[in-house]
This record gives sequence, structure tokens and C-alpha cells, in this order.
Amino acid sequence: MPLSEHEQKLLEQMERALYAEDPKFATQMKGSHRGTIGGRRAGIGIAVAVLGLGLIIAGVSLRLVWLGGIGFAVMVAGVAWAFTPTRTSKEAPEAPAAATATSARVRRRQARPSKQGGSSSFMQRMEDRWDDRRGSQGR
Repeated sequence: MPLSEHEQKLLEQMERALYAEDPKFATQMKGSHRGTIGGRRAGIGIAVAVLGLGLIIAGVSLRLVWLGGIGFAVMVAGVAWAFTPTRTSKEAPEAPAAATATSARVRRRQARPSKQGGSSSFMQRMEDRWDDRRGSQGR
């Protein structure tokens, strides 16, 4: 069932807000492949999963626990391979114009050095979000 014009506008507005709030997360969720899995990749993954299942059956019938464990690992790896989309080296899709502006939280995070060297702490991110909310309510 297609969305009404009003629902489409709301959806676009929510997408722009998501890009503005967290562009990295929005880009990861959108993806460049839209969830498609190649037939060849799925075929190879399923074949590996069947091979793993065969190893499990062989391990049970020969009473070799280690062979069954290896078979289980191979089966899980095959299923994971089959249903994980491939990553492409293409650039991420363009963010909407509203998302290209850097938010105050990101500017503060870049200006303030982190205590841990690499990434800011969970509490610091929560404080930044709280400050952003408090600042946006007064506007």
C-alpha cells in the first residue's frame, strides 16, 4: 500500500532529522546496497553451511565431539557469509542539505579534547546531548 503525500513528507522530514542528528548512523542504516544479497554469495554460503551440517552429522555418528564443534562453526560461518551483504567501496550516499550543517554538539566534541585520547566517554556524550536539548528548548 503506497504512502499518502502527507506520510511521505513526514518520512522525508524524519530522514532529514536523522541525518542532522547522527549522519554516520544514518549512512550506515541506509547503505549503498539496500539489503540485497548476491546470488553467488548466498549460494557459496549455503554450500558451506551444508558442509558444516555434514561435519556435525559425521561428528555425531563417529562420536567425535571436536568434529561436531568444527562442523557447527563452519555451518554458522556459512550462514553468516550467505546472509551478510557485501560491502562496496563506493562512497556513501549524499546526505540531505539539512544534514550537512555541523551541529553544535559535534563542534563542541571536536573542539574539546577527549580524556581518553581516542573517543569521548559515554557520560560526556550524554552531557552533550542534554546540553543540546536544553539549548534547543530556549529557542
